[in-house]
Amino acid sequence: MSEKPTEQPTTTYEQAREELADVVRRLEAGGLTLEESLALWERGEQLAELCQHWLDRARERLAAATPGDQSE
Repeated sequence: MSEKPTEQPTTTYEQAREELADVVRRLEAGGLTLEESLALWERGEQLAELCQHWLDRARERLAAATPGDQSE
C-alpha cells in the first residue's frame, strides 16, 4: 500500500521535511501507544519517500541543466 509519487506531489519539499522533523520529535519524546508510534513511523516513511522524490527530481533537473563535464 506504499504510494510511489509518480506525478507531481501536492506537498512541497519544505512542507514534507518540516512534517517529517515533527514526526521524529514526537517519536523521540515518547509517551505514545504502540499504535500511535506505528502510525507516526508509517507517516514518517511516506514523508521520507516524498522528500527523496523531490531531491531526485531536483538532481535530474540539475543534471539536465549542467553541460556534460566529461573532459576533465
